[in-house]
Amino acid sequence: MLKRVKEYLLSGFTWLIALIFFFPVFWMFLNSFKTNAEASGDPKLFFSPTLEQFREVINPKFWATFSDSFIIVIISTFFVMLLAIPTAYALAIKPIKKWKDVLFFFISTKFLPPVAGIIPIYILADTFNLLNSRTVLVILYTAMNLPLAVWMLNSFFREVPKELIEAAKIDGASIWSQITSVIMPIVAPGLAATALLCFIFAWNEFFFALQLNLIDNQTVPVWVKQSISTRDQFIAELSAASTLATLPVIIAGWAAQKKMIRGLSMGAIK
Repeated sequence: MLKRVKEYLLSGFTWLIALIFFFPVFWMFLNSFKTNAEASGDPKLFFSPTLEQFREVINPKFWATFSDSFIIVIISTFFVMLLAIPTAYALAIKPIKKWKDVLFFFISTKFLPPVAGIIPIYILADTFNLLNSRTVLVILYTAMNLPLAVWMLNSFFREVPKELIEAAKIDGASIWSQITSVIMPIVAPGLAATALLCFIFAWNEFFFALQLNLIDNQTVPVWVKQSISTRDQFIAELSAASTLATLPVIIAGWAAQKKMIRGLSMGAIK
């Protein structure tokens, strides 16, 4: 009985923590269906919903910005996976003598705060005429997410039983056949989890997009900031814009949730 009570208490505490973290998102969603006056006034859980704010923010600029964001994020995620898969495979399946030092070098590139590198990045982008272009963000997002992808994929590849690889070699399978027929099906959940995290991080990135693409080819976070006027009541309009900005991430997470859970839990239990 005591054990069961402890399980119920732990479960209730977990749900409470989850609700606390989810409540701001839920309140933002509710505010997006209110008028600006209602959202800025006393909190109300029951009200007459309206689509007025969505009609305000969904305009040609909205569609152009979402298109630019999708192109930038999808291309950068593709290049991240294209570069990270062979790198992680080489470090996990055929590691070099100091492979841990190599992994540390990859992750050490994340130690520098983005604001510390914005001046040289801005100068280089200006020199090569990349300001206000998709190309500069594709390059940056690829470089930013590559260390994370290599670390994650390395751990997934290391979980592949070496016996399967040896059996494939005995059967005469080439390296390409080993990767596509033996290794990839096993680490598919890990690949999905890594790609989804890279997608989310690139979609949510704000600092570099604001500094480098302030005029053209803006991303969704920059659009949310610049499309809302703060001269009057704006909470409902901002909530509607933020709700639209989070929808792609929520949909992608929901669609890949099973593979993401499996991928993130690979190697957790031996």
